[in-house]
Amino acid sequence: MLVPLFLLWPISVAITYVVAQSIAVAPYDRGLANNVLALAQQIKDVNGRARLQLPVSAREMLRADETDSVFYLVLGSRGEYLGGDRELPLPSLERPLPGIVQYRDDVMRGFAVRVAYTWVALPTSPTGAQPALVQVAETLEKRSQLANEIIKGVILPQFVVLPIAVVLVWFGLSRGIAPLGKLQERLRARRPDDLSPIDEREVPQEIAPLVGAMNDLLQRLSANVAAQKRFVADAAHQLKTPLAGIRTQAELALRNASPEDMEASLRHLIAGAERATRLVNQLLALARAEDTGSPVDTSTRVDLQEVASEQTQHWVHEAMERGIDLGLEGTEGPVPVVGDALLLAELLNNLIDNALRYTPRGGTVTVRVMAQDDGPALEIEDSGPGIPPEERELVFDRFYRILGSNAEGSGLGLAIVREIAQRHGAALTISDNPQSTAPDMPGTRVRVHFRRPAAAAS
Repeated sequence: MLVPLFLLWPISVAITYVVAQSIAVAPYDRGLANNVLALAQQIKDVNGRARLQLPVSAREMLRADETDSVFYLVLGSRGEYLGGDRELPLPSLERPLPGIVQYRDDVMRGFAVRVAYTWVALPTSPTGAQPALVQVAETLEKRSQLANEIIKGVILPQFVVLPIAVVLVWFGLSRGIAPLGKLQERLRARRPDDLSPIDEREVPQEIAPLVGAMNDLLQRLSANVAAQKRFVADAAHQLKTPLAGIRTQAELALRNASPEDMEASLRHLIAGAERATRLVNQLLALARAEDTGSPVDTSTRVDLQEVASEQTQHWVHEAMERGIDLGLEGTEGPVPVVGDALLLAELLNNLIDNALRYTPRGGTVTVRVMAQDDGPALEIEDSGPGIPPEERELVFDRFYRILGSNAEGSGLGLAIVREIAQRHGAALTISDNPQSTAPDMPGTRVRVHFRRPAAAAS
């Protein structure tokens, strides 16, 4: 605040000087105009010729005072000299404006002067003749003195006002930013793990929006830290079981066992390693999907039909080994959605994997892509035992497993699907498979309904 004050002060001085000069010039110009008009009235027409007849009062008016010198010059319509100082410069050649007083700055005997002049048309002047010229000039001493007095009267108080303003600004800003200093002390005194919101009632009203934005940031940061802690805890908890199994089988293999027992232990080791690998991959996928809930880039378009075709082909071999009929129903053209191709592939892989795990041998799993007026949709249907209505919301929780289910899994597949669907702004629903005909196998249909892309809507 002090820098602008000190920069504005010389600007204020310069503006004051210009204004003072204008104020000082105006009254003296009016005096010169009165002298010119009075002198013009003294031009008389005597026998067809212009004559200047100055009474004593007019001469007194044109007399120099102790401060400034006054000069005048009167020329007739033929340019003849009628009176005054012959050395007074003439105005530049211009169109005469009779009866109008004009002003100019000039030099007389080495002194700067202010000149007022006008043209006087005589009644007896021939048509087309030049009007008579009347000029009165005055030096600028009184103008300079008046301008200096105005400047002193304005500038000198500023030398008193400016220090007072500096003190007031310093005092006001010091008191104004004192709450910021207290807020800084409170933030520095916090523990590293304290992400609680700041009390907005203890801050000035002007910075309340800033504190509100900080609280919003702290809330999002707290959610992110909580998600990371939850991920680490879940990973540590879930990896205990497969790692313990691997260790047990390794200890059995080190004992003096028969070749048959050694082979069985190695097979269990391979199966345990595969389960641990799958669990780690699913935990990493969940961590990627749970990106603080931020939406995906709206400028990216993905062909849902192409993603579904590629990912379904990857599971054909697995479906054949399980004796399950895996099919794909799609559209002839592309089905664009706003999304991330890698995340959408992860979503589809988890849905297909989940459907294959819970569908018995001889069953069917169908992947369907639909382009609808209200937005594209993705459906995965299976002919498995289905999900009871009271558990259809619970299956999206992490590590939740339906009681009585014999299928292998970690309970993370549908949690990953929900996170990816939320990031894409898609609606996720579970229902019975309407194509199923077996009473004891109602099947499951998982439907992911995406928003219609803006470009397609337009």
